[in-house]
Amino acid sequence: MIRVVLVDDQELMRVGFRMVLGAQPDMEIVGEAGDGDAAVKLAASLRPDVVLMDVRMPVLDGVEATKQITEAGTAKVLVMTTFDLDEYALTALRNGASGFMLKDTPPDHLVAALRSVASGDAVVSPSVTRRLLDRFLGASGGQLRDASVLDALTDREREVLVLMAQGLSNTEIARKLFLSEATVKTHVGRVLAKLELRDRVQAVVLAYETGLVRPGEA
Repeated sequence: MIRVVLVDDQELMRVGFRMVLGAQPDMEIVGEAGDGDAAVKLAASLRPDVVLMDVRMPVLDGVEATKQITEAGTAKVLVMTTFDLDEYALTALRNGASGFMLKDTPPDHLVAALRSVASGDAVVSPSVTRRLLDRFLGASGGQLRDASVLDALTDREREVLVLMAQGLSNTEIARKLFLSEATVKTHVGRVLAKLELRDRVQAVVLAYETGLVRPGEA
């Protein structure tokens, strides 16, 4: 069973999520919270597989709650937001969220996303993340992190990271670099391990924040 905690300050939203997820044979709602502080405490005590987290809440917002939960390692977090170009969603990704979904996402997509997060995958496509970064870094053209962190990568790994950041799948990267898909998968794994990143979404964010990829590049 995938154990889920629902976090939203609007009870009506929680009721809706509860109806959808409670109907799934492989999911169990183990707790609910109306603010981020309560969410952090619930995650610590219940240790669910996934916290479905609203971002804009009283007491403690979902962005800070996500950071505390992921740093503590008590659960994976899937963020729910109203707008796809939402700076809160971007900050939540930086803070360790496994992805974000829009609140009007079709129920079957939400269920699939929760299953993916529970299994360890990210559920934000690099292209969507890139749109977020284009918007919020584009104005400054900004390099937000020291690029020396990339020195750990080989030239080929750096090349793979650039293509990941541009939204290419492993299959597309393999085709572009004339490599086998298995080799690309190995390179991706090494990039994530060397940079201490959990998934491709965090890799995309890092590529932008170090200036390896610039907003608007495709």
